[in-house]
Amino acid sequence: MLKIKNLKLKKDNKEILKGIDLEIKKGEVQALLGPNASGKSTFVQVIAGNPKFKSAEGKIFFNGKEISKLSPEKRVKMGLVLSWQNPPAIKGVKFSNLLKKISKVPSSHLKLSKNTKIKKQSVNLNFLNREINVDFSGGEKKISELLQILSLKPKMVIFDEIDSGLDLKKVEMVAEIIKKDLIDKKVSVLIITHSGEILKFLKPQKVNIMIAGKIVCQGKDYRQVLKTIKKYGYEKCKKHLQAGLCANR
Repeated sequence: MLKIKNLKLKKDNKEILKGIDLEIKKGEVQALLGPNASGKSTFVQVIAGNPKFKSAEGKIFFNGKEISKLSPEKRVKMGLVLSWQNPPAIKGVKFSNLLKKISKVPSSHLKLSKNTKIKKQSVNLNFLNREINVDFSGGEKKISELLQILSLKPKMVIFDEIDSGLDLKKVEMVAEIIKKDLIDKKVSVLIITHSGEILKFLKPQKVNIMIAGKIVCQGKDYRQVLKTIKKYGYEKCKKHLQAGLCANR
């Protein structure tokens, strides 16, 4: 579904991304972890086509087609969607009107799967008729991002710290929505997370560790990867993965 080949980015004569290779299959769930300022958010912004990073080198393939030079809008229309870590507030536009404009599933874009816990936990959706992200709480922003994503019927979603700022109960709720409304429907998912708590609910098939603009190692057992990071820290992660103290490749 997604294939990245030798992705590089320089900005102000500084290497930010240093030759990244990554493959994600259809319906596969992968995670991307790393310390602050390791390049994770920049990496996914490049994948999404942010024009700020149009100087990036390398190739990006989505669903078998090269998209390296395509606009963000064309990438979204192909089914590649990014959930923003800090979505902007937009005054003068009601959130419900945005959903009606972008939705590929009219009349159902406000409805989540019957199996998701969002209904059981009676999440307040009063923000639907408010201006986009204006005075939204952290939880409302996360739910609004999920509603936008579901309305687009994506083939792949990249979540940039969808769990940040949420307590464990809300993390579980968000993970349940992602699982029931995306993963169970064979939508590919790449999730960036700092704490790693959400991985306990989503159970990714592979975890990628990024340090200083490069994916230094990959682990197949997310539980062992999290234990390794917690015990040794990111800087020693590669060493301990290779030493067999964590499930490697």
